[in-house]
Parts: sequence; structure tokens; C-alpha cells
Amino acid sequence: MALDLASLVAPVHTALVLQEVQNGVVGTPSALPALADSCRSVGLVPNCALLAKQARLSGIPVIHCTAETREDLRGANRNARLFMGVLKAPVRLLPGSSAVEVPDEIGVDPSDIVLPRYHGLGPMTGTQLDSILRNLGVTTIVGVGVSLNIGMTDFAFSAVNRGYQFVMPRDAVAGVPREYGESVIENSLAFVATLTTTDALIKAWT
Repeated sequence: MALDLASLVAPVHTALVLQEVQNGVVGTPSALPALADSCRSVGLVPNCALLAKQARLSGIPVIHCTAETREDLRGANRNARLFMGVLKAPVRLLPGSSAVEVPDEIGVDPSDIVLPRYHGLGPMTGTQLDSILRNLGVTTIVGVGVSLNIGMTDFAFSAVNRGYQFVMPRDAVAGVPREYGESVIENSLAFVATLTTTDALIKAWT
């Protein structure tokens, strides 16, 4: 039987989690310019801004999971091409820099939680996110951000493995190339996540 979206994402047990929606990833300049281009093509930042605004109005926790790398690289991963490529990029995701800040269009409300991480592929493994969500009484995660290639896929699988319902608005996520990201949604994430849109979520929350 199909799940009712309004019940699934009811504010009492839902959190909005933004994965690497930060200037140095989805903005300009970006450490991953092709990914940033894909984000712009789907309107990722404006849609995330709409979702964050409505979530706050509805009393839904908004959690920003950012990626940061120290100048001295202590604790940073070096065991995959992705990590080494980001380290060579002209944009560095340094703690305290504008590159790790949330885009102004979305902003960080005093009620929001910001969780930087210094390692790994996704926001849930080896971070405080799981414990914080459980302490908040969250059973449904609305996950947005990047990338469908790796980070969002890792996020969805990790959340489902931990017993959460995972809801993904397909117009608030992006991958590279865009067509590949859409293929990942259809052929992988559709089997573990409830797919929806920004408009449908806002309607459910109002």
C-alpha cells in the first residue's frame, strides 16, 4: 500500500537535512564546478531555500551537514580519487571560510543545527547526525543536496540501514552529469527512498 506523504513527513517526526549545500560545493566558485552547474540546472538552491523556510514555519528541524577540510589536512581522507581531486581544487573547503557556509538564499536560522564533518562520503557515518535525529524524535528524513553520484546515495542507504524513512524531493538533489543523476534516482534510490517534489512537500507541510 502506498504511503501517504502528509503522514510520512508530519512535522512531529520529520527533519530536513541538507547535505553539502554550501557555497564551495553548490555555489560559485565551487570545488566541483560541474556539480555546481548541475545544481543550477535543477534549481537546487532555490528549492532548498523554499523547503527550509517552510520547515522552520512548520516546526521541523533543519540540519545543515557541511564538509570541511583543515589546512593541514589532519584527519582528511586520502583513500579515494574523489578526496584527492577535491584537495587539488582551487576552492578549499577550509573551516571558517565562505566555502563551508550555507548559501545566503537558504541561510541558517537560530533554530537550525550545523554539523560540519571532516571525513567520509556522507553525513551519517561517524558523525553526530544519527544521535541528534533520534534525540529529536525523528523517524523520517527529508534529504536534499549533493551528490546523487555518491553523497546522497550514501546518505539514503545509511539512513535506511538505521531504520529511518528517507524522503527525497528530486528537484532538490543533483548529480553529474544530470542525466546520470536522474538514472541513479530511477534505478537505485527509487527502491529505498520515497521520491517527491519540493511543491508536494511544501503542500504537505502546510
